Amino acid sequence: MGKNYLREIRESMLLSKAELARKAGVSPITVDRIEKGLPCRLETQRKILRALGYQLTDKDRVFGE
Repeated sequence: MGKNYLREIRESMLLSKAELARKAGVSPITVDRIEKGLPCRLETQRKILRALGYQLTDKDRVFGE
């Protein structure tokens, strides 16, 4: 399981998992799994980055290396 920063970023923006999931068009379960370090598809990462207002180049800052 890889380390990612999604939870910290989401919480710093005062977003719940459900709010982020709705903005990104994914399920809250998906957000939860990613925060626990499970892998996800590149398209899912793209949706979450957009929902957070990040650029695709910020992928490593959010999802780790």
